[in-house]
Amino acid sequence: MDLLDLVGLTPLMARTSGRSSVVVGLVDGRVALDHPAFAGHPVRELRPTGGTGACRGGDVCCAHGTAVAGLLAGDQGVCSGCTLVSRPLFADRPADGGPATCLTGVRTGELAEAIVEIVDAGVHVLNLSMAQPAPSGVRDHALENALDHAAARGVIVVVAAGNQGRLGATVLTGHPWAIPVTAYDRAGRPMPQSNRGASIGRHGLGAPGDRVPGLGLDGRTLVLSGTSAAAPFVTGAVALLRSAFPKAGPAAVRYAVTHGPVRRNSVTPPLLDAWAAYTALRAMTR
Repeated sequence: MDLLDLVGLTPLMARTSGRSSVVVGLVDGRVALDHPAFAGHPVRELRPTGGTGACRGGDVCCAHGTAVAGLLAGDQGVCSGCTLVSRPLFADRPADGGPATCLTGVRTGELAEAIVEIVDAGVHVLNLSMAQPAPSGVRDHALENALDHAAARGVIVVVAAGNQGRLGATVLTGHPWAIPVTAYDRAGRPMPQSNRGASIGRHGLGAPGDRVPGLGLDGRTLVLSGTSAAAPFVTGAVALLRSAFPKAGPAAVRYAVTHGPVRRNSVTPPLLDAWAAYTALRAMTR
C-alpha cells in the first residue's frame, strides 16, 4: 500500500498542500537549504551551526535533518506549502573529537533550550525525530519545562518514540501534550523495534517507518526506517489540518488527530488516520 494511503493523507493532501502561515518547527541536524527540493519553499534556519549551503559529504546529521525536512516541506513533502523553521542541534563533528553520531555531545539542557527557542520563534507544530538524550526514567526538569512551555503556547509537539524495542516512557514520550509516534511497516503492522509504553499507547500514533524514501545529499534517495521517519507523517498531518481549519485551536486539532476520546489500553498506538481527523474537525467547526 502507498505510504500516504496507509495513514489517510492522500485525500487530505489533495485538499491542501498547506499554508505558508502555518509554521512547522524542526529540531534535528542541519538542513541542506540549497537542496533543489526546497527551491521556492519557505524554509529557513535558526542559529546556523555550520554555515549555510551544502553539507559536507558524509555529514550524517545533516543527511538526517535534510531527509526529515524533505518529508515535511520539500517538493514531495506532506506539507509542502507550509513554512519550515529548522533549529539545528546535532553536529556531525563533536567538540571532543569522538565518533560522529547525531546525539554525541548533546546535553538535555541543549535540547530544552532548542525547544524553547523554536517555540518562541512562532512555530505551530514541532517535529522531534530523535531519542531523548537522558536514560529512560530519569527526570529532566529543564526538558519538562520546555515541553510545558510548548503546551502553554499551543505548539503541538510530535516526538519519535525511539527504536530500542523498549517498554516504558521518557520525558519526551511521556509528556501529556506530546504525541509520540511509533513505526508501522508497509502492510500496516507495528514494527517490533519501536519503543512502546502506557503513555505511548494512550496518546500516541503510528505512522509509516519502513523504508521511507527521503532526500539525499548527493541527489540520490536516502531511505529511512524507524520512528524518525514515522514522526514527520504525523507532524505534516497536523500542519495540514491547521492549514485547512485556521480557526480551529491547537487542542481541537490534537484531539481530532489522536482519535478524540477513545480510551486505549494497548501499549501500541493506532495508525494515524489523517482523513478521519479532517472529517472530525470539519464536523466540529461547522
